[in-house]
Amino acid sequence: MGKTHRIRTPQGHELAVSRRDGSGLPVMFLNSFAADHTMWDAVRDRLDRLTIAYDAQGHGASDIPAAPLTLDELAADARAVMDAEGLETAVLCGLSLGGLTAVQLAEEAPDRVAGLALANTAVNFPPPGLWRDRAEAARAGDYAGLVSPTLERWLTKGWRDTHPHETAQVRTMLEAMSPEGYAAACHALETGDVSTALAAWPGPTLVIAGEHDQSSPVARSEEMVRLASGADLVVLDAAHVSAIEAPDAFAQALEAFVAKCEAQHG
Repeated sequence: MGKTHRIRTPQGHELAVSRRDGSGLPVMFLNSFAADHTMWDAVRDRLDRLTIAYDAQGHGASDIPAAPLTLDELAADARAVMDAEGLETAVLCGLSLGGLTAVQLAEEAPDRVAGLALANTAVNFPPPGLWRDRAEAARAGDYAGLVSPTLERWLTKGWRDTHPHETAQVRTMLEAMSPEGYAAACHALETGDVSTALAAWPGPTLVIAGEHDQSSPVARSEEMVRLASGADLVVLDAAHVSAIEAPDAFAQALEAFVAKCEAQHG
């Protein structure tokens, strides 16, 4: 299953990192808002490559920021993880907020990115007031009230009904989220926009959408495909966190994409 450890970033905070050794072009996974690195377990189980996953700042076992987060800060963390793990280059696979972070890093350090796999995400997440309201609710002690609606957006009812054990694990992950970390990350979604960065990215791109995703509808994925250069679109039978709900199809699409990146990257 690999090892989980902590690294210290140049900015002085610590991040929890999971490494699974393997061969070929590495993949680094960037988690969704309100999730931790374990959301990728089922996909990583299906890959033989070196994979790195980590808890974004404010999430999981990583340090909680003292101030609202920005995409620049999250991208700096991603680069710090790559440096600490000895990854000169990798395919970045990010879901939701992780997708925004991946594009931001590709803009700032394109030589470190062999390809972008952007799942259940968009170039921005309006309206800003939505994220301000959620941050205020979390800070006011109402985070528990956000858990069930989030779970319902993340996973289809049919999947939840037929996978009670896995659904309980996802609920536990959501309940473990730090309200302070949640509120800090809301700011990155309130202010983040990678439209220009994605349009300027010259490398290979895979966009993965969920047919039943209400948070990042297929139309937002199609928007990303139009912006990106030569991007491919895969639509899975899933809601927002397709890596959990459809790991077989997700891993298959991702492996095919990484193999193509590997051939291009040499």
